[in-house]
Amino acid sequence: MSKSEKTKAFIVQTVAPIFNKNGYSAMSLSKITNATGLTKGAIYGNFQNKEQLALEAFLYSVRRVLSDLNRHVKRGRTPLQQLKNVASFYKNYFEYNKEFGGCPILNIGVDSNNQNSLITSKVRSYNLRILKQFTLLIEECKKANEIKEAIDSELYAKRFFSMIEGAVYMSYIMNDKEYMKDLSVHMKEIIENELEQ
Repeated sequence: MSKSEKTKAFIVQTVAPIFNKNGYSAMSLSKITNATGLTKGAIYGNFQNKEQLALEAFLYSVRRVLSDLNRHVKRGRTPLQQLKNVASFYKNYFEYNKEFGGCPILNIGVDSNNQNSLITSKVRSYNLRILKQFTLLIEECKKANEIKEAIDSELYAKRFFSMIEGAVYMSYIMNDKEYMKDLSVHMKEIIENELEQ
Protein backbone atom coordinates (compact mmCIF):
# COMPACT_ATOMS: atom_id res chain seq x y z
CA MET A 1 0.00 0.00 0.00
CA SER A 2 1.42 3.37 -1.05
CA LYS A 3 1.69 6.37 1.27
CA SER A 4 -1.23 8.11 -0.46
CA GLU A 5 -3.36 4.94 -0.16
CA LYS A 6 -2.51 4.71 3.54
CA THR A 7 -3.44 8.38 4.03
CA LYS A 8 -6.72 7.89 2.19
CA ALA A 9 -7.55 4.78 4.25
CA PHE A 10 -6.69 6.66 7.47
CA ILE A 11 -9.00 9.53 6.52
CA VAL A 12 -11.89 7.20 5.67
CA GLN A 13 -11.49 5.12 8.85
CA THR A 14 -11.29 8.26 11.00
CA VAL A 15 -14.19 10.06 9.34
CA ALA A 16 -16.54 7.05 9.07
CA PRO A 17 -17.73 7.12 12.73
CA ILE A 18 -18.12 10.93 12.58
CA PHE A 19 -20.20 10.68 9.43
CA ASN A 20 -22.22 7.81 10.89
CA LYS A 21 -22.97 9.74 14.09
CA ASN A 22 -23.51 13.24 12.70
CA GLY A 23 -24.78 12.72 9.16
CA TYR A 24 -23.82 14.25 5.85
CA SER A 25 -24.82 17.87 6.43
CA ALA A 26 -23.14 18.03 9.86
CA MET A 27 -19.88 16.53 8.59
CA SER A 28 -18.02 19.81 8.25
CA LEU A 29 -14.50 20.19 6.92
CA SER A 30 -13.37 21.51 10.31
CA LYS A 31 -14.59 18.30 12.00
CA ILE A 32 -12.73 16.27 9.41
CA THR A 33 -9.46 18.20 9.79
CA ASN A 34 -9.73 18.19 13.60
CA ALA A 35 -10.32 14.44 13.72
CA THR A 36 -7.59 13.52 11.24
CA GLY A 37 -5.04 16.21 12.16
CA LEU A 38 -4.64 16.85 8.43
CA THR A 39 -5.01 20.06 6.46
CA LYS A 40 -7.83 20.92 4.09
CA GLY A 41 -5.38 20.46 1.22
CA ALA A 42 -4.48 16.96 2.41
CA ILE A 43 -8.15 16.02 2.60
CA TYR A 44 -9.01 17.33 -0.85
CA GLY A 45 -5.76 15.97 -2.24
CA ASN A 46 -7.25 12.52 -1.63
CA PHE A 47 -10.94 13.16 -2.32
CA GLN A 48 -12.60 15.24 -5.03
CA ASN A 49 -15.16 16.68 -2.61
CA LYS A 50 -17.12 16.09 0.58
CA GLU A 51 -19.60 13.87 -1.26
CA GLN A 52 -16.89 11.46 -2.37
CA LEU A 53 -15.46 11.29 1.16
CA ALA A 54 -18.96 10.73 2.61
CA LEU A 55 -19.59 7.93 0.13
CA GLU A 56 -16.24 6.27 0.94
CA ALA A 57 -16.98 6.59 4.67
CA PHE A 58 -20.38 4.97 4.23
CA LEU A 59 -18.93 2.12 2.17
CA TYR A 60 -16.25 1.50 4.80
CA SER A 61 -18.88 1.44 7.58
CA VAL A 62 -21.34 -0.88 5.88
CA ARG A 63 -18.65 -3.26 4.62
CA ARG A 64 -17.34 -3.55 8.18
CA VAL A 65 -20.79 -4.63 9.42
CA LEU A 66 -21.51 -7.00 6.53
CA SER A 67 -18.09 -8.61 6.79
CA ASP A 68 -18.62 -9.34 10.50
CA LEU A 69 -22.19 -10.52 9.87
CA ASN A 70 -21.04 -12.90 7.11
CA ARG A 71 -18.24 -14.25 9.28
CA HIS A 72 -20.71 -14.93 12.10
CA VAL A 73 -23.30 -16.52 9.78
CA LYS A 74 -20.72 -18.83 8.17
CA ARG A 75 -20.01 -20.44 11.54
CA GLY A 76 -23.20 -22.44 11.02
CA ARG A 77 -22.63 -25.91 9.55
CA THR A 78 -26.03 -26.07 7.85
CA PRO A 79 -28.13 -23.41 6.09
CA LEU A 80 -30.61 -23.50 8.98
CA GLN A 81 -27.85 -22.90 11.54
CA GLN A 82 -26.60 -20.04 9.38
CA LEU A 83 -30.07 -18.51 9.24
CA LYS A 84 -30.30 -18.70 13.04
CA ASN A 85 -26.84 -17.12 13.21
CA VAL A 86 -28.29 -14.02 11.53
CA ALA A 87 -30.55 -13.68 14.57
CA SER A 88 -27.73 -14.33 17.04
CA PHE A 89 -25.47 -11.74 15.37
CA TYR A 90 -27.99 -9.00 16.08
CA LYS A 91 -28.40 -10.00 19.74
CA ASN A 92 -25.36 -7.88 20.67
CA TYR A 93 -25.61 -5.40 17.80
CA PHE A 94 -26.31 -2.48 20.16
CA GLU A 95 -22.95 -2.90 21.90
CA TYR A 96 -21.20 -3.87 18.67
CA ASN A 97 -22.08 -0.58 16.97
CA LYS A 98 -22.36 1.80 19.92
CA GLU A 99 -18.85 3.27 19.63
CA PHE A 100 -19.32 3.57 15.89
CA GLY A 101 -22.49 5.60 16.30
CA GLY A 102 -25.11 3.04 15.38
CA CYS A 103 -26.12 1.15 12.28
CA PRO A 104 -24.71 2.82 9.14
CA ILE A 105 -27.48 1.54 6.87
CA LEU A 106 -30.17 3.06 9.08
CA ASN A 107 -28.29 6.23 10.04
CA ILE A 108 -26.95 7.15 6.62
CA GLY A 109 -30.04 5.94 4.77
CA VAL A 110 -32.38 8.22 6.71
CA ASP A 111 -29.92 11.13 6.78
CA SER A 112 -29.16 11.08 3.07
CA ASN A 113 -32.64 10.34 1.76
CA ASN A 114 -33.55 13.99 1.18
CA GLN A 115 -30.04 15.37 0.81
CA ASN A 116 -27.73 13.20 -1.24
CA SER A 117 -29.08 11.01 -4.04
CA LEU A 118 -25.71 9.30 -4.69
CA ILE A 119 -25.40 8.02 -1.12
CA THR A 120 -29.12 7.20 -0.95
CA SER A 121 -28.86 5.04 -4.08
CA LYS A 122 -25.85 3.26 -2.58
CA VAL A 123 -27.78 2.59 0.66
CA ARG A 124 -30.67 1.18 -1.39
CA SER A 125 -28.30 -1.05 -3.35
CA TYR A 126 -26.90 -2.45 -0.09
CA ASN A 127 -30.42 -2.98 1.26
CA LEU A 128 -31.27 -4.93 -1.88
CA ARG A 129 -28.05 -6.93 -1.55
CA ILE A 130 -28.84 -7.82 2.08
CA LEU A 131 -32.41 -8.81 1.16
CA LYS A 132 -31.09 -10.98 -1.66
CA GLN A 133 -28.61 -12.70 0.69
CA PHE A 134 -31.36 -13.36 3.27
CA THR A 135 -33.63 -14.70 0.51
CA LEU A 136 -30.89 -16.97 -0.87
CA LEU A 137 -30.12 -18.28 2.61
CA ILE A 138 -33.78 -19.21 3.15
CA GLU A 139 -33.77 -20.87 -0.28
CA GLU A 140 -30.69 -22.88 0.77
CA CYS A 141 -32.63 -24.03 3.84
CA LYS A 142 -35.38 -25.25 1.51
CA LYS A 143 -32.89 -27.14 -0.67
CA ALA A 144 -31.49 -28.80 2.46
CA ASN A 145 -35.08 -29.74 3.42
CA GLU A 146 -34.71 -27.83 6.70
CA ILE A 147 -37.66 -25.48 6.20
CA LYS A 148 -41.05 -25.83 4.52
CA GLU A 149 -41.10 -25.67 0.73
CA ALA A 150 -44.19 -23.44 0.77
CA ILE A 151 -42.38 -20.62 2.64
CA ASP A 152 -42.09 -17.40 0.61
CA SER A 153 -38.35 -16.77 0.95
CA GLU A 154 -38.42 -13.16 -0.23
CA LEU A 155 -41.33 -12.27 2.05
CA TYR A 156 -39.56 -13.64 5.12
CA ALA A 157 -36.30 -11.95 4.11
CA LYS A 158 -38.16 -8.63 4.01
CA ARG A 159 -39.83 -9.32 7.34
CA PHE A 160 -36.55 -10.20 9.03
CA PHE A 161 -34.75 -7.17 7.63
CA SER A 162 -37.62 -4.84 8.61
CA MET A 163 -37.64 -6.31 12.11
CA ILE A 164 -33.88 -5.88 12.41
CA GLU A 165 -33.88 -2.24 11.31
CA GLY A 166 -36.91 -1.45 13.51
CA ALA A 167 -35.17 -2.95 16.54
CA VAL A 168 -31.97 -1.09 15.67
CA TYR A 169 -33.89 2.19 15.51
CA MET A 170 -35.64 1.61 18.85
CA SER A 171 -32.50 0.41 20.62
CA TYR A 172 -30.56 3.56 19.71
CA ILE A 173 -33.40 6.04 20.17
CA MET A 174 -34.29 4.54 23.57
CA ASN A 175 -30.68 3.67 24.47
CA ASP A 176 -31.89 0.19 25.36
CA LYS A 177 -30.14 -2.97 24.14
CA GLU A 178 -33.14 -5.12 25.09
CA TYR A 179 -34.80 -4.35 21.75
CA MET A 180 -31.97 -6.14 19.95
CA LYS A 181 -32.00 -9.05 22.39
CA ASP A 182 -35.75 -9.46 21.97
CA LEU A 183 -35.39 -9.30 18.18
CA SER A 184 -32.86 -12.13 18.27
CA VAL A 185 -35.17 -14.33 20.35
CA HIS A 186 -38.23 -13.49 18.23
CA MET A 187 -36.44 -14.19 14.92
CA LYS A 188 -35.38 -17.61 16.18
CA GLU A 189 -38.95 -18.32 17.32
CA ILE A 190 -40.27 -17.42 13.86
CA ILE A 191 -37.68 -19.66 12.22
CA GLU A 192 -38.50 -22.57 14.54
CA ASN A 193 -42.31 -22.17 14.63
CA GLU A 194 -43.13 -20.91 11.13
CA LEU A 195 -40.31 -21.98 8.84
CA GLU A 196 -38.81 -25.25 10.10
CA GLN A 197 -40.12 -28.60 8.83
